[in-house]
Amino acid sequence: MKKLQFFLLLCFLLIGLQIVIAQEPKKIIIEYSDFFDVNQLEIPDAALLSGNVRIVHDGVRMFCNKAYYFQKENYVKAFGDVQMIQGDTLFMNSKYAEYNGNEKKAYATGNVEMRSPEMTLVTDTLNFDRNTQQAAYNTYGTITNKDNVLKSKSGKYYANEKKFQFLTSVTITNPKYVVKSNHLDYYNNSGHSYLFGPSTITSKENFIYTEKGFYDSKKNIGHFLRKSYIKYQDRRIEGDSLFYNRNKEFASATNNVKITDTINKGIIKGHYAEIYKKKDSMFVTKRAVAINLVDKDSVYIHGKKLLITGKPNERIVRAFNNARIFKKDMSGKCDSIHSSQITDITQLIGKPILWNFENQMTGDVMHLVGNDFTQKLDSLKVLNNAFIISKDSLGTGYNQVKGLNLYGKFRDNKLYEADIIKNTEVIYYMRNDAKELIGINKNVSSRINMTLDGNQIDSMTFFTNVDGDIYPEKDLPENARKLRGFIWREEERIKTKDDIFPPEENEMNDKIIKDSKAELAKENVPMKVRKETLDYDKNNPTPKPAAK
Repeated sequence: MKKLQFFLLLCFLLIGLQIVIAQEPKKIIIEYSDFFDVNQLEIPDAALLSGNVRIVHDGVRMFCNKAYYFQKENYVKAFGDVQMIQGDTLFMNSKYAEYNGNEKKAYATGNVEMRSPEMTLVTDTLNFDRNTQQAAYNTYGTITNKDNVLKSKSGKYYANEKKFQFLTSVTITNPKYVVKSNHLDYYNNSGHSYLFGPSTITSKENFIYTEKGFYDSKKNIGHFLRKSYIKYQDRRIEGDSLFYNRNKEFASATNNVKITDTINKGIIKGHYAEIYKKKDSMFVTKRAVAINLVDKDSVYIHGKKLLITGKPNERIVRAFNNARIFKKDMSGKCDSIHSSQITDITQLIGKPILWNFENQMTGDVMHLVGNDFTQKLDSLKVLNNAFIISKDSLGTGYNQVKGLNLYGKFRDNKLYEADIIKNTEVIYYMRNDAKELIGINKNVSSRINMTLDGNQIDSMTFFTNVDGDIYPEKDLPENARKLRGFIWREEERIKTKDDIFPPEENEMNDKIIKDSKAELAKENVPMKVRKETLDYDKNNPTPKPAAK
């Protein structure tokens, strides 16, 4: 039993001795020097080495013209054409360097150049910790790799991760763009950059601003969060999350999306958008709305999906699936809307209904025609089954006019005159200057011309084959006071710009805004790059050219 205890004790002592030996710093070895001298008066406790000095320490080789070697401290000061080599991947040159063998730390100054197969770092002063494989500088430095030149006031280099971290005034210059930031993490192997705080990416094509972003300099794709936007010459794209592909000039935006058309003074909003710059097109959905300024008044166009195409001043807006339009004095709804700057025509297609002041208009197809010079509404066309209804100003009845087609004229964006042609019918409550009802006009004709003053029919003229009469109110039964096809749809009327959105889209909007505020409240959260950003080229391969 005593022998076993002795054996175990001996084992523990040997293991402890090995740990102590393993932890003891390795000594610096002088491999060669043309001249070796010890002068305790001039340099106490140090040896002077000069001429082709070669020093080795634990995987590092050092070359210089002159050195002081402090054997007790395991320390070297090197002068003149100093070079340190770690393995076959890291090289450092300088005019002067110090190396501590006990701590495995190096200090270099004077035209410092650190090189690896992937990059070159040039600065004035550099500290390198071999334990953590980290280099740091607080003097202006320049890093050059295959594609980029990085300049910063200070920075750190993590050799194992091939990562640079800059915390003050960093600039990345690429042939295609320039990145500026105060906090940027750059991975040399992958070309990935992580930007924190106010940062910009400037190119001939656009200007990108972000306060939290990611950019892949090899694939030329990026993902930007927090107050980010992309600005082209003719538009500005904002959103909580932006994806960008420089090679394809494609961008997508998610949540609180706002696209400003700087040339046409228009704004497109939604919670998801795709922008194809080369094709001059964009797609917007999730509470999508296009807002255009017409004569100091905004026109709102909504659809479940919006498609905007065309060059500046030739834009075409298409809204489909439950499309709606709103203006201060006009609103409408239909299946789809097609609005063209080229023709100045906005078409309401598929069961359209339009309200202008108190006038309700329906038909198979509607065209709102603008005036390019005045930027105001010029005319209205209601094609097939035109029907206009307005409530009698004082009674409970309805003024009604119907026919095949309606052609209206606008003055100051107000419908002031309309021609209804072919198979026209009318029911009109006639009142005198004292607003007293003098009879109900019910007749048919080939054409009707009427003038309007706001929500009131001011005058009515009948042409060709006029047949009908003016009835005292008591002589015209209730069931004869409505034309065939009459439907009063007041409850559907869009009275505010918020009414253009269905309830389910408003609920979605409230949730997105709430979640966005919660996300913005988070500080110092690490950047998470969307998986689709990293996999973009896999999912959207560049088409191969056709065989000749």
